[in-house]
Amino acid sequence: MRKKPTVLKILEGCPGKRPLPQNEPKPRPIAPKCPSWLPREAKRHWKELAPKLEKLGLLTEVDGQAFADYCLCLARLEEAEKDIKERGILVPGDRGKVKNPACQIAREYRAALQKWAARFGLDPQSRSGLDVARENEEDEMEQFLKTGRNHAVR
Repeated sequence: MRKKPTVLKILEGCPGKRPLPQNEPKPRPIAPKCPSWLPREAKRHWKELAPKLEKLGLLTEVDGQAFADYCLCLARLEEAEKDIKERGILVPGDRGKVKNPACQIAREYRAALQKWAARFGLDPQSRSGLDVARENEEDEMEQFLKTGRNHAVR
């Protein structure tokens, strides 16, 4: 079983009650630059999702390669599904109709995509235990700086 990052344990409330690592590296929660080598469709996914994950603190400056792999898997899955839609599940082969090879490709990318998605909190199960601030909610410090007093203390 893959070890869960400490930030996810904290967001989930540390359900195992085990001590958290004290010296774990803490990269800044800043989205890395989109790699130039990514295909156009993968870049589209990057540009759509990276700001959202950065805002939640789930994408850091050192996650570039992993997130690029996620975006690439998503783009390749879409490409395979497009081929299946256009040509169908069965395609002409040497001995009659055979399963479209894109079906196997789609299955492989879907499996990889599910693994990558879980690492970034992009699926319902991995996201269900996270406790992150909503996009439009201000934290207590922002409220204090705006109003001059802390609304949390009454």
